[in-house]
Amino acid sequence: MTREQEVLLDVVIDELERAGVPFALIGAAALAVHGISRSTLDIDLLATDRRVLDASFWAALSADVERDIRRGDDTDPLAGVIRFRATGERDVDIVVGRGAWTADVVAHAEIARHHQRDVPTVRVDDLILLKLYAGGSQDRWDIEQLLARSDHAVLVEVVERSLSRLPPHAQRLWQVIRSAP
Repeated sequence: MTREQEVLLDVVIDELERAGVPFALIGAAALAVHGISRSTLDIDLLATDRRVLDASFWAALSADVERDIRRGDDTDPLAGVIRFRATGERDVDIVVGRGAWTADVVAHAEIARHHQRDVPTVRVDDLILLKLYAGGSQDRWDIEQLLARSDHAVLVEVVERSLSRLPPHAQRLWQVIRSAP
């Protein structure tokens, strides 16, 4: 993807920064920053500031940028998701997390280069926590790749210090991954 094809991402990030909303790059784009390449059709960001779920927050965006805002209900593990679309570009999704642990993930983000721009990006250990929380088969593969590319013992120790903050399904997945040959 060339720099010219990342205009939508820049527009979304510029709006978040203008409003002082902390965010971090997650998903396959964050995996790429951490040395793991896999195909993706979108770019994912994590935020916890619920203001982004209000249509008025995005009023300054061009009419050419489609926005699909979905709020989570009280039982949803997410506060919501926003998908941005523009012709000829990868979609940009903002996942709006709930709870102190997701705010900590965003706060721990480190600046990394993504398509010629410095972007707050989740750390490897926090990316593993997010993947455990999501719990899908692709997430499990992603975790295995992250563990294989890192100082395994140190990363396991760091993840396990934060594991109690995750729900039981995520903790069980970690035990499955840890006990795999």
